[in-house]
This record gives sequence, C-alpha cells and structure tokens, in this order.
Amino acid sequence: MTIFEDANRKQIAKRRRIDWVLRILFLFATSIGVLALMALLTDIVMDGLSRLQPELFNNFPSRRATQAGMKSAIVGTLYMLAIMLPLSFTLGVGAAIYLEEYAKKNRLTRIIQLNISTLAGVPSIVYGILGLTIFVRMMHLDRSLLSGAFTMTLLVLPIIIVSAQEAIRAVPKSRRDASFALGATKWQTVARSVLPSSISGILTGVILAMSRAIGETAPLVMIGALTFVAFLPDSPMDSFTVMPIQIYNWVSRPQEAFQELAAAGIIVLLAMLLLMNFSAIMLRNKYNKHI
Repeated sequence: MTIFEDANRKQIAKRRRIDWVLRILFLFATSIGVLALMALLTDIVMDGLSRLQPELFNNFPSRRATQAGMKSAIVGTLYMLAIMLPLSFTLGVGAAIYLEEYAKKNRLTRIIQLNISTLAGVPSIVYGILGLTIFVRMMHLDRSLLSGAFTMTLLVLPIIIVSAQEAIRAVPKSRRDASFALGATKWQTVARSVLPSSISGILTGVILAMSRAIGETAPLVMIGALTFVAFLPDSPMDSFTVMPIQIYNWVSRPQEAFQELAAAGIIVLLAMLLLMNFSAIMLRNKYNKHI
C-alpha cells in the first residue's frame, strides 16, 4: 500500500465519521421539532376534544361558554374564501402568464419580478395597513367582508404569481415549439399546451396560498374585523369575523371553558388546513397522471 492510498483511506474514513455525526445531529434537531409539535397537538386535542359538539358549529359566539359556538366565524371564513379564490386565481395566474409568455425580458420586467418576489416575503401586517388605507378609508368599504377579502387577496397574490410562474417555467420548450409548428397562435399555445401542462403546479400554489390566508389574523385585525359577531353576513358589505379572530377572542379570556373552546376551534381550523393541503396533493397527482 502506497502512502497516497493510505492517506486516501484515512480521508474517506474521516468523511464518513463527519457524515455520521451530522446525520445524528440532523436527526436530533428534527426529533426535537417533531416532538414539540406532537406535544402541542396532543395538548390541544385533549383540551378541545370534549368541545367538538354540534353546538360548536351551530351556535353563534356568546358570553357564556356553554352556549358559545363559531358558526359566524366558519361562515365568514368560507365567504371570504369564495370572494378571494376567483380574484386571486384570475389576477395571479394572468400576471404569471403575461410575465412568462408575453412580457419582454428587459430591465423593467426584472424590476417587476424582483418586487413580486420581495412582496411574497413581506409580513402580513403590512398588507393589513395597505388594506386599511385603500379599501377601508379611500374606497369607503368600511369593516366589510369585501374589504377583508380584497386585503387577503393582496396578501396571497405574490405567492400565487411566483408559484404559477415556476409551474409555467417548468413546461418544456419543446411543447411550445411543437404547438407553433402545427400553426397555433401564441394564445392557443398558452391555453391548450402550456396551461394544461402546468395546471397541477398552479392549482397547488393557489390552494396553499388560500391555506395561508385562512390562518392569518393580523391583516384582518388591522382593517377592523370584529371579534364578536352573532349574525351571518347577508351581503359583501356586512361586518364579519373569521376563525382565527374568534379563536383569539376565546384565548384572551381567562375562563377555562373558553380555553377549551379555543382548542376546539384550533382543531377545526387545522382540519380545514389539512383538507386543503390534501386536496392540493390529490389535484397535483391527478393532473400529473394525465401529462
């Protein structure tokens, strides 16, 4: 065995030891995070499981814990999603298509792209201030469901645009060339070739953005969403509340019964988030099979 072979073996052995140590460290760090999450979820389930009764979904908020529910918060969340979804999808996907397929790659486009990527990481409270200024005060929408939906649309738009751009960018150039070779126009290529190939990634991004929106509280607090609503909104201009705000209202109360109600509300919100994330995975797998 030469000196070089011996040095090489020692170097390989050293790298394997380092790799083993790092693997243990990463496993330990991951275990801490998972165990902390499991402990938190276990505590929430133990506190709120007894409150998962039909009254939680059928009753309005009340100052008495035994009669309190979150019907107005659940309906308000669903109404807000119903307004947000078409707006966010149309504006976000339309902007992504324009930036990727039609806009010229120049300095202005790069500046716009940089701003969109930056806005995707801006704290949500900033969007609340923007919504308060534009929709509540300038447009005089007051503390309505419409102003809340518009504010949350601003929050998720950068996320949808970025995810849709990534999905469109992942479509092979050969598909566009094949479409053009058959005589298709630019829009026909985008509508019949690019979008069907990227729809799984686009839908996944949209659903995950909606999942973030229903868990946000700060923007809605900034625009003045109510913490106690004992009625259902009859129109987009009515006052409203959402599930995170209702949970915050219950958590802020010192009575143990309200703490249990808050835990039950967290379970419902987590179930809704998991359902949306699961639907995103199912849609992605479904469309990937057809591509």
